[in-house]
Amino acid sequence: EVQLVESGGGLVQPGGSLRLSCTASGFTFGDYDMTWVRQAPGKGAEWVSAIDSGGKNTFYADSVKGRFTISRDNAKNTLYLQMNSLKFEDTAVYYCGTKYGRATITGQGTQVSVSS
Repeated sequence: EVQLVESGGGLVQPGGSLRLSCTASGFTFGDYDMTWVRQAPGKGAEWVSAIDSGGKNTFYADSVKGRFTISRDNAKNTLYLQMNSLKFEDTAVYYCGTKYGRATITGQGTQVSVSS
C-alpha cells in the first residue's frame, strides 16, 4: 500500500521553529519528486515547497523562502520540512505529497499552529 505519514506538527510561538517529517512506504521513495502543501482554516491549499527525487533541486513559495528548508533522506524514505522564524500566517495543516502515476497521493496531514 502506497502511504505517506506526516508528523512533527504542534503549537509554537511566533519566531519559533518546527521540523516536519513525512515517512513514505509502499513505493520507491527515491524515484519521486516530493512536495509540501498547506491548508489554513477557511482557505484553499497552498503549495509550500518541492524537492526533486535526488534532493539536489529545491523550490519554495515566496511566502516561506528564506525561512523554510526542504530536504530528504532517501535511505530512510523520509521527507523533511525545517520551518524557522514561524509566523501567525504559517498556521495550517501541512501535507506531503507526490504524483504517483495518474494519482496525487498525500498523507493525513500534521497541524502547525503559531500562537502567542
